Amino acid sequence: MTPSLSILADPPPPPTAIGLIAGGGRLPILVAQGLREAGHPVHGLGLLGQYEPELPALCESFREVGLLRVGSWGRILSRMDIHHAVMVGRVDKAKHMHDPLRLVRNIPDLRTVIAWFRHLRHDRRSSAVLAAIAEELERRGVSLLDSTSPIPDHLATAGVMTRTHPTHFQRSDIEFVWPLLAELLRLDIGQSLAVRERDVIAVEAVEGTDRMIERVSPLCRAKGWTLCKGARAGHDRRSDVPTVGIQTVENLAKHGAGCLAVAAGDVIMIDRDKMLARADELGIAVVGVPHAQPGARRDERESGIHVIPSGSLAGARN
Repeated sequence: MTPSLSILADPPPPPTAIGLIAGGGRLPILVAQGLREAGHPVHGLGLLGQYEPELPALCESFREVGLLRVGSWGRILSRMDIHHAVMVGRVDKAKHMHDPLRLVRNIPDLRTVIAWFRHLRHDRRSSAVLAAIAEELERRGVSLLDSTSPIPDHLATAGVMTRTHPTHFQRSDIEFVWPLLAELLRLDIGQSLAVRERDVIAVEAVEGTDRMIERVSPLCRAKGWTLCKGARAGHDRRSDVPTVGIQTVENLAKHGAGCLAVAAGDVIMIDRDKMLARADELGIAVVGVPHAQPGARRDERESGIHVIPSGSLAGARN
């Protein structure tokens, strides 16, 4: 079944105030900086125990909020007359589970309990969680925006983005495996897979990309394998956008990879310039695979990805 396409609210013109619902990692920092540079005042809601210490200084106002108190998120923003928000950042479950006061700090509010009962009892995938959060925020007059809109310069672009180019065999592996990745994404199983010599070595599931990479080295002692990462066709860009960064390329190098292929326009590259420079230092080629072109084969158009013929992945680093 073809995934439904979410129709997102258009970003408002500056200087409209924007709410930032932030988990951990560098991504909320980059989004806050992008919003500020565009002229938007940023009002942060940091998930308790998750957000980075430098984030509050980038916001006009900042409040900690409970992870399971979604009703309060919308209530706080609406009281501040904020009608647009971006939700980004990871949630470290270990921090949550090992907090001795977690039961006190994260008592669900009534709206979260109702959302769980209505939407999440039988489907707890990321897409279902996001839909429930978005619905609750909409009740308060707050629309979630495309989380990539403040950071267009950090999205993957088509072609070879590093000075290091993929080998002939790596190009062939990308061409072979991309339709398989599109099917993996369509089934909402994971966002990545590893391939070498047209043999799929590992498939990402709930463990995430970094842990999947760690599984590959004992399975494939030969060096130079390729990691392919993309996004489901029609995926909801309000959150859960696939992400790679410096840690990704360092992890790839540590475990014997030689190439990273990502969906152009659909994967966030955190600190993109630094990441590409580090990839060159480590000898990792980084390639953006573009979307299907009008003349693509039917199976390629249905997958939402244009499979590039071997030898045509050329392109200068942007």
